[in-house]
Amino acid sequence: MSPQERQIMRQREALRREQIRRETEAALRDSGLMLDPERRNLFESRYIQERRKIEQSLRQQIEAERQQQLPSLIQQLKKEFQPQQANGTPTMKPTESPKSGKSESSPRDR
Repeated sequence: MSPQERQIMRQREALRREQIRRETEAALRDSGLMLDPERRNLFESRYIQERRKIEQSLRQQIEAERQQQLPSLIQQLKKEFQPQQANGTPTMKPTESPKSGKSESSPRDR
């Protein structure tokens, strides 16, 4: 990993922590509780712990749903991208010879 990539990862992590801090403060404010510093730290800890559980559960739900939907997506794409076949024979480029796979010369080149 390059130093630049490490710096970007550190910045993303700092932004994520800041977002969680703001959301934790908002949760405390929305609760209407007035807590001393010790209880406030405990509240913040529990909020973050429970939030992680919720996020993990949501990730599992999303992954399960993704796994259910992938087979139909693959079938849809298979149909969309499968070469069209006529009379059960594979399609070939018009300039290919069926036996050699090489381009045939045009009547002018003979």
